[in-house]
Amino acid sequence: MAIFDFLSGQFIDVIHWTDDTRDTMVWRFERHGHEIKYGAKLTVREGQAAVFVHEGQLADVFTPGLYMLETNNMPIMTTLQHWDHGFQSPFKSEIYFVNTTRFSDLKWGTKNPIILRDPEFGPTRVRAFGTYTVKVADPARFLSEIVGTDGEFTRDEISFQIRNIIVQEFSRVLAESGIPVLDMAANTSDLGKLVAERISETITAYGLTIPELYIENISLPPAVEAAMDRRTSMGVVGDLDRYTRFQAAEALGNAESGAGSAMATGMGAGMGMAMGGQMGGQMAQVGPWGARPAAAPQAAPPPPPPPPVEHVWHIAEGGVTKGPFSKAAMGRMVTDGSLTRQTHVWTQGQDGWMRAEDVRELAQLFTVMPPPPPGA
Repeated sequence: MAIFDFLSGQFIDVIHWTDDTRDTMVWRFERHGHEIKYGAKLTVREGQAAVFVHEGQLADVFTPGLYMLETNNMPIMTTLQHWDHGFQSPFKSEIYFVNTTRFSDLKWGTKNPIILRDPEFGPTRVRAFGTYTVKVADPARFLSEIVGTDGEFTRDEISFQIRNIIVQEFSRVLAESGIPVLDMAANTSDLGKLVAERISETITAYGLTIPELYIENISLPPAVEAAMDRRTSMGVVGDLDRYTRFQAAEALGNAESGAGSAMATGMGAGMGMAMGGQMGGQMAQVGPWGARPAAAPQAAPPPPPPPPVEHVWHIAEGGVTKGPFSKAAMGRMVTDGSLTRQTHVWTQGQDGWMRAEDVRELAQLFTVMPPPPPGA
């Protein structure tokens, strides 16, 4: 060792720590041979604590302030070892500075979904995430339980363990709360406080405390959220029949405004082809000199008309719409009495609701009962 290094190690008598990393929780003051000079000054700033460890045994904890390391203000150290006043001090210890401020913006989240029994949806899987803050409440316990002999301990080395504790207790609290999934967003504050209370006992054993814990979001699986979005859309749309007609009218208006010239050209071409076909047929019937041909080929018979489209009917009872029902189903309803002449019905193309007896197609269902048979 160079003489300069030796002298600088012996004459440094100011022990302090300034941190600019924002994530260091514990830092060990490094001295050559861990030699602490008698009468050295120890500066502990606000938001710090200094822990003395002598020969592997925790000796004392210093709170913020300025201290002279002498026997009169270190009674615990005096009982461990006598301090020599000579230049070659035999006193050797380790000094650990502990950051006691809050470490904020720490994140937690559920790696796997939590399965719970929802009163409305039944068995459901949810995920959650949020933030929390951690603070060293007992520097001596934190050093002995977590840090050990680590010369520079950061928050990342303990945040993983804390996240596991939070997720475990959050799962229990959420399963025991009985709060419906749709109401959890309104109770995130209370759930966060309850989770913080549950984990306080475990965290205290580490010498830590959780001043704040926030639940930012509780979400359902993407498939369930998509189904809920469709259900919400149906509620916004309301009457599906009116919505379908509105969409058709809107699409027709867009087509007319965006492609009016193309539609006009197509219609003109269609009309021209139809007129050409009619003229060709007339000329085929009358010869070029006005005489009819002897054997004109007969045109193919026209195809049969398409079968009539069967109507389906909607029924309005007590402000509620039911249906659609086929005509056969309506006949059965007349038989069992659930459809009467005064029942309001509606079908596609009908102008508003009408009574069943005023609709020609349904009036046939209300036949007059025949008289009793002869001999009855």
